[in-house]
Amino acid sequence: MFSGVASRLPGTTNPLYRLRAQLEKQGERIVDLISGNVTEHGISFPQPLLEEILLAASRRSQVYRPDPFGQQGARKAVAAYYEAHGVPITSEQVLLTPGTSISYWYCFKLLANEGEEILCPRPSYPLFDYIAALSGVRMVQYLLREPRSWAIDLEDLEARISTKTRAVILLSPHNPTGHVASEDEIEKLAEIASRHRLAILSDEVFSEFHLKNGTVPRAGRCAAPLVLTLNGISKMFALPGHKLGWMAVSGEKGNIAQALTALELISDTFLPVSELIQAAAPALFQDGGEFLRHYVAEIRKRYETARDLLRGCSRIRISEPEGGFYMTLQLEDLEEERAAEEILKREKILLHPGHYYDIPPHHLVLSFVQKSEALRETLPRLLAVLDNL
Repeated sequence: MFSGVASRLPGTTNPLYRLRAQLEKQGERIVDLISGNVTEHGISFPQPLLEEILLAASRRSQVYRPDPFGQQGARKAVAAYYEAHGVPITSEQVLLTPGTSISYWYCFKLLANEGEEILCPRPSYPLFDYIAALSGVRMVQYLLREPRSWAIDLEDLEARISTKTRAVILLSPHNPTGHVASEDEIEKLAEIASRHRLAILSDEVFSEFHLKNGTVPRAGRCAAPLVLTLNGISKMFALPGHKLGWMAVSGEKGNIAQALTALELISDTFLPVSELIQAAAPALFQDGGEFLRHYVAEIRKRYETARDLLRGCSRIRISEPEGGFYMTLQLEDLEEERAAEEILKREKILLHPGHYYDIPPHHLVLSFVQKSEALRETLPRLLAVLDNL
């Protein structure tokens, strides 16, 4: 009755989440230290301003006149954002989507036939596997090296390229390691992409959140044959439920033109982006700057709180992230699955073992976007479990 794809998708919950469900059924309150949803942790776009923007947008979007690329005002706002960051993108090179997950699906359908390959980093993110399965594309992992602060192993990456390879995914800042690709890494990645005629899919959803007061280098400026830069308002403006993302297309003129022609048809098939949120986008960019500055400063503060607390445990070694919402902890002499289960059992704190992200043994992964006072209450209890295992 069902397709091969449906039969391959996992239908069982892993042991850690079965334990969580059991504890919740018993009435326990679980502290989720893996969720990166900042709206659950006291950070949200100012409600009065949001209501004002959405009300004005609803009036402007009463007549439905869809554009497969997205409304011009919203695309101009996205293009202006890139111009301010030194990336020469015009509004004609922007396609709006209902979020980065759909952007990935568009990219996979644009670039690869069934059975062809796209390179993605290891550690990875489970989302890629599911979208690849739905697209009929095979993911091939290239390595990030923990001793080098999770830098890209460019030799390993190039060694994994085959005649079936069509693109390389670059996450910067990377989820969950927090690695920010340097200008040199991006330049060398562009050289590899040029030699092998590959596209680069540059995921920049955490690009506002550099944790060391630096800036995130942009792949859209590099000399690769084709770069598809993915981002959206979910992380940038703490608006995950409003579902607006985009793809900015750069590279060689002929490749840009061909990509945009195909993407127009893909998008026109679905027209999936809310007209209301498109109409609101220019005001979000124009009026959201003050909130964004406060938001970035608060994320850095919470990261520093978590980092300082975690440094006090001899059982872990921190790989300090440069950006994003997550960090990895290397366990010195503990098995990661047991450690995660014991932390959940004893202190009702959920975090992930590293193998969820294809991280080599033995690691734990957590998000530091909880309020600082919650981190100060929670992390010492987590460390006490590790000390006593």
